[in-house]
Amino acid sequence: MINIPYFCTVEEVLANRKIIHVDMDAFYASVEQMDNPELQGKPLAVGGGKRGVVSAASYEARKFGVRSAMPGFTARKLCPDLIFVRPRFDRYQEISSQVRKIFFQYTDLVEPLSLDEAYLDVTENIMGFNYN
Repeated sequence: MINIPYFCTVEEVLANRKIIHVDMDAFYASVEQMDNPELQGKPLAVGGGKRGVVSAASYEARKFGVRSAMPGFTARKLCPDLIFVRPRFDRYQEISSQVRKIFFQYTDLVEPLSLDEAYLDVTENIMGFNYN
């Protein structure tokens, strides 16, 4: 809970809030590379099947123009050495939960947007109000 000094207006409090937007870029691909060291440093796409789309592309794949939401066949044309792996949403949820626990070490005000994205209100932490 944010403690508001009695002399502040609502507008002043809102103007002084400190919000962090966290977006873990290439999250699914990064988890795959973390779990399988043989994939590290290689162009990787998380997605499924010949008719599927890229859910996430590693930085190595992005150098070839591979992007999220791109059809798999297009990604393969851009990067013939692209490695496709099937998504493991249970694993992404597990890692996301671990990251979220870290967020809660800094603030109780966490607004998750997806597995790899959240807003954190760190106003109390930065201003030093009643924070352990």
